[in-house]
Amino acid sequence: MDLALGRDEMIVVGASIGMLHWFAEELPPGSVVLVEEPEIIARRDVAGTVTRLPVVSRVVAARYQTGLDVEELLAREPGLAVARLVMPGLEYAVGAAARLAERLGLPGAGPEAADVFSDKHRMRQLADRAGLANPAYELVDSPQRAAAFAARFGGRCVLKPTRRSGSLGVQLITETDDVSAAWSATATPEEPVEAATDLPTEVLVEQTLVGPEYSVELLVSDGEVCFGNVTDKRVLPGRRPVETGHTVPSALPAAGRAELVGAATRLAAAAGFRTGVLHSEWIVADGVPTLVECAARLPGDMIAALVSVAYECGFIDAYLRTLRGERPRLPTRPSGAAAVEFLLPPSGTLTAVDGLRDARRVPGVLTVQLDVAVGDRVGEVTSSVRRSGHVLAWGADPAEATAAARAGAGRLRFTVG
Repeated sequence: MDLALGRDEMIVVGASIGMLHWFAEELPPGSVVLVEEPEIIARRDVAGTVTRLPVVSRVVAARYQTGLDVEELLAREPGLAVARLVMPGLEYAVGAAARLAERLGLPGAGPEAADVFSDKHRMRQLADRAGLANPAYELVDSPQRAAAFAARFGGRCVLKPTRRSGSLGVQLITETDDVSAAWSATATPEEPVEAATDLPTEVLVEQTLVGPEYSVELLVSDGEVCFGNVTDKRVLPGRRPVETGHTVPSALPAAGRAELVGAATRLAAAAGFRTGVLHSEWIVADGVPTLVECAARLPGDMIAALVSVAYECGFIDAYLRTLRGERPRLPTRPSGAAAVEFLLPPSGTLTAVDGLRDARRVPGVLTVQLDVAVGDRVGEVTSSVRRSGHVLAWGADPAEATAAARAGAGRLRFTVG
C-alpha cells in the first residue's frame, strides 16, 4: 500500500491494536496520530505499545466515546489540522471520527449517519422510516417490560445493548428462559477493554428472526456506492449468537446477493451516509432481507481480509483512499473465495495445543492464528473477544474456501484441565 502519507497526516480515533500492527507494515513511519481515551491509554498501556509501532507518531489523549469536544481538541492540538484523512479504529469512535473529519473538511460518514449507526434503537427507527424489513422491537427499561414483549411472540425474543459491539450482551431468549435472570447480562454487559467505563447503553428487545445470516460491505464515496459484497455468516447455536465463521463471497445466487446489496444501499441513502465503509448484518426471514444491525466502520472478524483475498484487491487501501477523497476502482466480481473459521476450545485451563503444523498444511489454508497459550484460562464464548484464534483459507469457490478453513480448524486439538 502506497498512500504517500506525510507525518501526522492520518488520524485514527480509537486504538485497534491489531489494525495498528497492520498499518505498521503498510504505512510510512510517523504518519499516524492516535486519539484515545485517557482511561484506555492507561488500561491498555497504549503509550508502551505504540513505542514498538513506528507508524504512530504520537498519542493524543481525549474523551471521545461520550462526546468529542472537537474545538477543544483542535485548540489543544493544532497540529491535527494537517491531517489528510480521519478514520475510526473502533465501533465506539465512529461518531467522534465523523465529527473531527467534518470539522477538518475531510471525507467521512457524516455526524448524523454516524450517530444513527452507533445506536441500535435509532438504527431500527431509521429502517422503519426507509421502509426496510425490521423485526418488531421496543426500547425497554426493565425485565418485566422485556418479558411482556417476549410473551407477544411465544416467549421468544432477542435482548441486546443499544451501544455495544462484538455480540457483547446479545442474547437469544427462548420460551424456556427466564428473561429476568438474563436481564443483567444485557443491561450491564461485560465491559470491553476498548470502551470507557462510563459509556452508556440501553436495552433493546426484538422479535426473534429465523433464517440464514449475511453481512453486506459497502464502500461509499460522497453518497455513491462504489463497491458491494455479501458475506455468508455462521453463528453459535443457543443463547449467545457469536459469529463462528465467514465466507466471501456469499454462496447465494446472484439475485439474492443483489437484493441484499440493494437493501443495504437503501439503508445508506436513508441515513445520508457520505463516505466510508458501511457494514450491515441481515437475516433472510421468510425470503425477505431483514435488518439485524449496521456499523459505519470497517468490518471486524477478518472480513476485510476475506474481501481482499476473494477479490484480489486491497480493500483497506481502497477504504483509506476513499477517506482521502479518491475514487479507487475495485473489481466488480470476485476471482475466487475466502473463508475464516474461529477457534472455540472448551472452557478450562489450556494444558496443550496440538495439530498446528497439520492445520497449516491443509490445502488452501493461508494463516492459522492462536490467541491463547498453554496456561491460559479459556472461558465460555459469550462475545467475539472470547474466541481463541482463527484459520483463514482460500478456494476456487465459497464451498471450497469454507471447507478448507473448517478442515484447518479441525486439525487443531485443545486440551483443557
